[in-house]
Amino acid sequence: MIGDPPDDRPDGRVTPRLVVIVGATGTGKSELSLRVAEDLIAAGWRAEAVNADAMQLYRGMDVGTAKLSVSERRGIPHHLLDVLEPAEEASVADYQRDARAAIEDIEARGVVPILVGGSGLYVSSVIQDFRFPGTDVAIRTRLEAEFEVLGPGVLYARLKERDPAAAAAIGPHNGRRLVRALEVIEITGEEFGAGLPEESEPWRRATILGLQAPREALVMRLGERVKEMWANGLLDEVQRLGPLGITASRAIGYSQALDQLAGTITASEAIEAATGLTRRYARRQVGWFRRYRTAHWLDFDNPERFAIGAALAMGND
Repeated sequence: MIGDPPDDRPDGRVTPRLVVIVGATGTGKSELSLRVAEDLIAAGWRAEAVNADAMQLYRGMDVGTAKLSVSERRGIPHHLLDVLEPAEEASVADYQRDARAAIEDIEARGVVPILVGGSGLYVSSVIQDFRFPGTDVAIRTRLEAEFEVLGPGVLYARLKERDPAAAAAIGPHNGRRLVRALEVIEITGEEFGAGLPEESEPWRRATILGLQAPREALVMRLGERVKEMWANGLLDEVQRLGPLGITASRAIGYSQALDQLAGTITASEAIEAATGLTRRYARRQVGWFRRYRTAHWLDFDNPERFAIGAALAMGND
């Protein structure tokens, strides 16, 4: 496989390869990553986590992203948390570069990297040999102007006509990704989805652990999670953050909190809107990660999921 690190432990044991933990929002990915890391440490290895949640890249965006605090990380080093200011724009290409560099550094120190998060394109950009097409300033400028004047609906309809799979994955609200998808289609003459995860070679051999939940249970958990965001001070957090960039301001929960603070919607309307968007996002996550044909799927409420996940991580299956 591309760029696999050497197995050179002096005691002859094979160091576990990259571990990837994915799943929909609310299925418990962070806790699984910590438990797997702790079991690896107990077995004589070291482990460090690499964030693959696009919104957790942002400094200060904690409540609305369920970001682990330093104390909640239980001594496990975490990478790519709090690396961007909320006014900055996130880039998948930049993330791919930084995440791969972090993984290579972790491996070079004889440590097991655990990539964990629910942003499908971000995860896939790291674990697959996925190369991003270039940009065309003229095309992008034109599409961005159309977005500003016409809104995301027109661009979404256009993308749905040209590449239904990409439109379904991106959704109708993410203007930045809609612009990028249409730009790539114009540059390459191919669908934006061409060469996405299931079509490209792995960048690293990896043990992929996926958490799954029945739809009814997940809907209930997501509803409670959104209510907790407001109860735990999301509005205060948004006020402290100050100006947000396009990406941060459109994050689920933050967008609705901004509308509530502006007085255009009530608290109950904000919570209802954020809940609906979170459920739709979770459905897209489930669809995206099901493309990972080598993933080991674990039930989110199975008491044995931690032991099973750790065993798979150490077994190099």
